[in-house]
Amino acid sequence: QVQLVESGGGLVQAGASLRLSCAPSGRSFSDYAMGWFRQGPGKEREFVAAFGWSGVTTYYSDSVKGRFTISRDNVKNTMYLQMNSLKPEDTAVYYCAARWRILRATASAYNYWGQGTQVTVSS
Repeated sequence: QVQLVESGGGLVQAGASLRLSCAPSGRSFSDYAMGWFRQGPGKEREFVAAFGWSGVTTYYSDSVKGRFTISRDNVKNTMYLQMNSLKPEDTAVYYCAARWRILRATASAYNYWGQGTQVTVSS
């Protein structure tokens, strides 16, 4: 069982930056593909970014490409989502997720989820 704990959300103005963190409790994420998803008000959960278990392969949604960066620190066993140039349409609850090894861009493919952290971007 993998438990994920997110942190780092908040309220910012458009154009600002935030960094989200996700740490798996009690287990290394070295064998897991890790991803970030988000769910805005009245919207379905959507893919944001992910990397495969090796940490080499990354994939981003078109809506965040060039603004967001997914990364991980193997020593701290923590995954990050650096979000720059935030827009009001980025407002959502952000979730980290994990699945065995292979990167996927669909929420249904992930077995483990964090509780979510709210990101609100004001115009």
